Parts: sequence; C-alpha cells; structure tokens
Amino acid sequence: MNSQALTAAPAQRSQSLPVRALEAMSPQQLAFFRNLLETKRASLLRAAHETMNHLQEFEPTSDVSDRASLEEDHFLEFRVRDRERKHLHAIDEALARIQDGSYGICEQTGEMIGIARLLVRPTATLSIEAQEQQELTRKMQPLKHRF
Repeated sequence: MNSQALTAAPAQRSQSLPVRALEAMSPQQLAFFRNLLETKRASLLRAAHETMNHLQEFEPTSDVSDRASLEEDHFLEFRVRDRERKHLHAIDEALARIQDGSYGICEQTGEMIGIARLLVRPTATLSIEAQEQQELTRKMQPLKHRF
C-alpha cells in the first residue's frame, strides 16, 4: 500500500476535530503502520544482535593508541544502541496502541495525529500542534527561573 492511498481519505478531514467526531483509521491503514513498525523493530533487533556479536569479538592490541581508538568505537556503538533501545521501546508502545485502538490519537488533545505525521514518525504520540506547544513550554521554563 502506498502513502497516497493512506492519505487520500484522512487528508480530506479537518485535523482539528476531536477524534470522536472523526472516523478511526481504517483496518488497511492500521495494518500498514503495524507492518512498518514491525519491520523497523526487526531491523533494530538485527542491528543490536550484530553489535553485540562485534563487541564480544576480542581484538587484542598492544598499542595504546589503537586500544583507545577501539574503546572510543565501542563507546559510540553503545550510545547508538542505547538510542535504538529507546526507539525500540517507542515502537513497542506504538504497536500496543495499534492493538488497543488508540494509535494515531494525540495523547494530549485526543485529536487525530494525522497520517502525514505518522508516515514521518510512526511512533508519534502527539499531534504537531501539541508537540509544538510542548516544545514551546519546555523552552520557556528556563526563562521563568531566571527572574
């Protein structure tokens, strides 16, 4: 299924109406996102497995510079894997939302997140408007404490 097929019907709807006033995502749309998320999940798990295999390989070196470089490489790999672990958790949560029927609904406003946003970020839990408001609030908090 292509993205045009996914966006055709929702694009005609007003994105500002409460979710109860809108139709839920179609079964085809949910299946598309479930498949997308499961594919990303499998890819992340493969990458994590490959990294663990790589890190377990013993690479003896007597050169201090080589050892430092190797340790830096391992450190960077761990950082990437940690980021991917967090992304894996977000994917699992999105799959759970598909299962319970709340996928695509903004956790803050209860409105539809929008197909276009979910195509870009399938783990999104907030609509663009709610995300922007949250970021603005986060940026303003340090200013409150200055005075």
